[in-house]
Amino acid sequence: MIEPVRVTSTVVLDPGELRWRFSRSRGPGGQGVNTTDSRVEVALDVARTPSLSQAQRERVLTALEGRLVDGVLTIAASEHRSQLQNRRAALMRLVALLREALAPPARARRATRPSRGAVRRRAESKQNRSRTKQLRRRPTD
Repeated sequence: MIEPVRVTSTVVLDPGELRWRFSRSRGPGGQGVNTTDSRVEVALDVARTPSLSQAQRERVLTALEGRLVDGVLTIAASEHRSQLQNRRAALMRLVALLREALAPPARARRATRPSRGAVRRRAESKQNRSRTKQLRRRPTD
């Protein structure tokens, strides 16, 4: 039996939710390139999966809205010559995308001001640079 796919500590995908498609891959592959279906596509219906809570589903749908087609996330992998390696690569990419989409948004940056010493040091370094460049000029008569 195929084991469940752990995305986060709270999200575990049932293997039955994943739809797999296989086709012939482009590029190098030797004699088997025209006969083996090594290209892999894995699809997950994010809009209808029971593995996500409603809040998680909404977060993923908004985070990945540019990649979804009718609520379905599709990942293709064809960089390896074997179907098994491409299956692993596609599954790892799917898990990484879902983890990133489920992650809470980053905290807003608090605006800070440079310290008085930093402002002074910056002004001094600019004056030193200016003096250095002035000394490189031709002397005036």
